Amino acid sequence: MEKKSSIIAIGLTIHNAPVELREKLAVPEPEWPRAIEELCAYPHIEEAAVLSTCNRLEIYVVGLSYHRAVREVEEWMSKASGVDLEEMRPHLFLLRDRDATSHLLRVSGGLDSLVMGEGQILAQVKQVHKVGQSCNGFGRHLNGLFKQAVTAGKRVRSETSIASGAVSVSSAAAELAQLKLPGNTFEDASVCIIGAGKMSKLLVKHLHSKGCNKVTLLNRSLPRCEALAEEFPEVEFDVHLMPEMMACVEKSDVIFAASGSEELLIHAADVVGMAKAPDAVGGVRRFFDISVPRNIAPDITVDSCGSIVYNVDDLKEVVAANTQARAKAAEEAEGLLKEEQMAFEAWRDSLETVPTIKALRSKAEAVRSAELEKTLNRLGEGMTNKQKKAVEELSKSIVNKLLHGPMTALRSDGVDPETVKQTLANMDALERMFELGQMIEDDRLASASRSKKSK
Repeated sequence: MEKKSSIIAIGLTIHNAPVELREKLAVPEPEWPRAIEELCAYPHIEEAAVLSTCNRLEIYVVGLSYHRAVREVEEWMSKASGVDLEEMRPHLFLLRDRDATSHLLRVSGGLDSLVMGEGQILAQVKQVHKVGQSCNGFGRHLNGLFKQAVTAGKRVRSETSIASGAVSVSSAAAELAQLKLPGNTFEDASVCIIGAGKMSKLLVKHLHSKGCNKVTLLNRSLPRCEALAEEFPEVEFDVHLMPEMMACVEKSDVIFAASGSEELLIHAADVVGMAKAPDAVGGVRRFFDISVPRNIAPDITVDSCGSIVYNVDDLKEVVAANTQARAKAAEEAEGLLKEEQMAFEAWRDSLETVPTIKALRSKAEAVRSAELEKTLNRLGEGMTNKQKKAVEELSKSIVNKLLHGPMTALRSDGVDPETVKQTLANMDALERMFELGQMIEDDRLASASRSKKSK
């Protein structure tokens, strides 16, 4: 039988899955608690967490049985997304224990991002931890793991230069747009941004740095547009609400889609009749869709619509140089992440002695109670209650004194990996000496069963 539950990471990222698949599996933040509840309803999943961004969907679980828990996560992913498992499986990654925890630390540190060192992913990892605080299924192990991941992400950004310069999907999109425009300049381009959230804010920042000083901004409500405009007084904003979107798009040559909409906002039929883009921008209207799920229909083409669509997967062509420039910082970051991983593993290993302490106490108490009962029976009815109490206290005192040494050897605060290593060696020795293995396993299964019934 498996002695310890496994931490499992399973999902897909921009590195191994196309945007068409990622958008089908994306889980909006308001649905994370429901997803955690559904995952933990499976018999072999104790804890769960969901990390869903425009570049990845990653499910983290603590599984009672590794193989069964993996099957249950795959079943949930297929059921929740409506994507057949056979279609999904070639694009999935699957990691266990040390590999899974290492992956999350690298994600939080920005080392697994499309744009190495980008800062948004750390905020997203923080949000997973924050949302998890109100979810029963976000248990002790995953709470500790995501807390460590946030610490790791902060260290990487404060102790290395990996986050220097433009490091975000938005900055890459602005750079790609500049590369695609004639003369690599925004001078003759009319720019429109759909959405007024964090990604749009970063877009404005990087567009302005590239000489774009006038932007048409579209959003569902005015307050967010006004707040964004206040942050960039040097940029001229033409603000509109979504009902005016098509008119604004027709007047624009470069359109960025960065909204939170889960549906397509612009279809080929909407663009086909629009006036041609000016010759100054090459006669082509360019859409840069950095939303997942996508907001712009992928079948909009130059031949049929006089327009072209780029999505987040197309940003890869502008990030290679970024990755190379940050190679030294990434190497430094890997060293920091190893330290953080050791700290997490030491903490997690320190939890392993708890069942042994409980089992050893239970076994000692069972022996003490049985021997006390036999002794009192042999002494007969002549003993007073005070004498019986004295004998019982004597038996308890002897057991506690004998257990003091073993119990001390099993306690660790999880701070020092070497101390934890010695503690685990002590644990294994005591489990063999007192034959505690089956007792611990029975208690673990009973506890898991009670936990499932209470959910």
